[in-house]
Amino acid sequence: MSDGSIQKFPESMDPSQYNGLSSRKQYSGLIDTPEAMTSVIDTLVALPSSPPALFIDLEGVSLSRHGTISILQLLVSPQDRTYLIDIHTLGSKAFHAPGTDGQTTLKSVLESNAISKVFFDVRTDSDALYAHFGIKLAGIQDIQLMELATRNLGPPSKYLNGLAKCIEKDVSMAMNEKQRWKAVKEKGLRLFDPNRGGSYEVFNTRPLSEDIRAYCVQDVKLMPKLWAVYNAKLTSSLWRGKVEKATADRVVMSQSASFNAKGPHRKFGPWL
Repeated sequence: MSDGSIQKFPESMDPSQYNGLSSRKQYSGLIDTPEAMTSVIDTLVALPSSPPALFIDLEGVSLSRHGTISILQLLVSPQDRTYLIDIHTLGSKAFHAPGTDGQTTLKSVLESNAISKVFFDVRTDSDALYAHFGIKLAGIQDIQLMELATRNLGPPSKYLNGLAKCIEKDVSMAMNEKQRWKAVKEKGLRLFDPNRGGSYEVFNTRPLSEDIRAYCVQDVKLMPKLWAVYNAKLTSSLWRGKVEKATADRVVMSQSASFNAKGPHRKFGPWL
């Protein structure tokens, strides 16, 4: 992978003006036919690149090159739309179904360096997308690395934070909103976490349970808030450059034969 996978950050952005901060997110249902994919692809044409318009997360069974992808969550921020794309049902059709222009596909969007896509810890998602569908991600911003960089502006830290910790720490929510967020998170964990008696196979069960739908939508819809908070703090061009390079390195590493998606090494950042 070349430097084409590096995505530049906007130098300045007022978080209060970022439309991803709107709480009025709409859920557009489970996308499980090529025809429905065509409609989704049409919403991805001519999106703004700054601030980023697309926020993505994946769920699956042992999500990695050794497992499967079940659902791709796609938040299209300018339209306040969250799509759950049924990879379990569609397989490669999800990535190759064209829009009405006959050219744009989910694969071409994911591989375009001109279209900004935001992930939280892109490593495992990139590993699975590349191994199972040959997707070479480009134009990526990684919120996890952005958050670590903002901590490194003060006393250096080598440990990465997870998504839940970042939301707890940095997303401003009223008490009742936080309680709802925790309740949805807990219901989802009980269903899929083997340590709580659940099974990741719930992501492949159709119809998808309402609790799993809510879990999937909630995770991705809060990502724009995190992006805006950390982007506003990343005023140093030096650290922006470090984040861009580390993000590109993550994508390259995830496509290598030696990549290990599990293990204690994953808790450390790139700037030890």
